Amino acid sequence: MVSQSENRRRAYLDALGIDLFVPRDEPEQVEVPETRQGGQDKPPGPAPSFEALRERVSTCTRCPLHSTRTQAVFGVGSPAADWMIVGEAPGAEEDRRGEPFVGRAGKLLDEMLRAIQESRNSVFIANILKCRPPGNRDPAKEEAAECREYLDAQIAHVAPRLILAVGRIAAHELLDSDAPVGRLRGKEHDYRGIPLVVTYHPAYLLRSPSQKAKAWDDLRLALHCFRGVAACLLPSGTCP
Repeated sequence: MVSQSENRRRAYLDALGIDLFVPRDEPEQVEVPETRQGGQDKPPGPAPSFEALRERVSTCTRCPLHSTRTQAVFGVGSPAADWMIVGEAPGAEEDRRGEPFVGRAGKLLDEMLRAIQESRNSVFIANILKCRPPGNRDPAKEEAAECREYLDAQIAHVAPRLILAVGRIAAHELLDSDAPVGRLRGKEHDYRGIPLVVTYHPAYLLRSPSQKAKAWDDLRLALHCFRGVAACLLPSGTCP
């Protein structure tokens, strides 16, 4: 009998456009580790300091983008999340609403997270830039450099056990690389001791739906990397 959670997962994968083959006698299951049990929780980040960082971002004038923004987009989710999702920069709708990944791309990201039994409330989502570049152009290197201190502070506060770099800009900035996403995805990277996995940006997947299967492979790789980190944190566990 297929469980209710498995039915939900298949529905989310269907929304992603992923064809899932399930053998009759052995249903495929994506195992998501339980990492917050038995007193083994990661201590929550210091809330006052995190809020102080949010305030600094909201009033930042380090680069000219502050003069054209509606508001800075700090991020959304849990400051004690195991997973951190990093994108590139706010778009027009994000600038209006003050939240990253909204609109059609945001809805697809939500479906991707649900497929691995996560949500934008259980992860933490941030961008390389906190302010929208005019015309939704790519972030300039100088702009990313001015914002980097904020992203580094967010990563330090959240202390994620896995980073998912979403899209070319995020991957290039975090990995200090100019390789195409197609060459960076499909493998585990290291970001200052934190496993990092690269995947395609949801906006790209909307334009190229044939790549959604690869994005699902990236999510499964991220789960595999995360399980390895979680195993090291169990009282009697050893690193695989």
